[in-house]
Amino acid sequence: MKRRFLLSVPLLAGPLLAGGCSILPSRPFLETRRYALSPQRPASTARAGGPRGAILLRTLRSGPGMETRGLRRVTPEGTLDIAFYDEWLAPPADLVEAAMREWLIASGQFTAVTAPGSRLRTSLILEAELIMLQAEPGQARAGMTALLLADGENLGEPRVLAQRRLEATAPLPAQATPVAQAAGIQAALAQLLAELESWLVSSVQENRRR
Repeated sequence: MKRRFLLSVPLLAGPLLAGGCSILPSRPFLETRRYALSPQRPASTARAGGPRGAILLRTLRSGPGMETRGLRRVTPEGTLDIAFYDEWLAPPADLVEAAMREWLIASGQFTAVTAPGSRLRTSLILEAELIMLQAEPGQARAGMTALLLADGENLGEPRVLAQRRLEATAPLPAQATPVAQAAGIQAALAQLLAELESWLVSSVQENRRR
């Protein structure tokens, strides 16, 4: 029995070796490309009139489908495509939150921009949710919802000052490469953060007039 088994091995291995190429990957290896998402705030856009007290930036939430790192691309047919080999360095909400913090600090409009867990008492609280970050035919789009609160005194509930949905776009070439798409999305995010800053400043000013 042992001898017959040993003799049968080459007979089975032969066809496998002969057809070995059929079990190898048919597609070439593609290295994953990762992109930063850190728009720089132009120094020339600094506004006068600050600072307006300290503001707490709470953890940015991810909207439905925004947890994935792959670039989100809308095809000309209107369907959503998630890139497999082109992605952000970290989850989009984490990168956008860091960009928001740096942007607001650089604005000079607030005494401090704190994070959850800080012991500093802040008069303002910003809650936001990332709802859109994608490349579309001819443009890139970024969007979020934002809620501005006034910290309640003596353990009271925070008071709503303003709430808004913000969107911004940036142009893209007709046949944009993934590199161009990532750059366009970052440009759209820069526009979005500029709109967020402007909205925060006007909301605080309006509240002070009341």
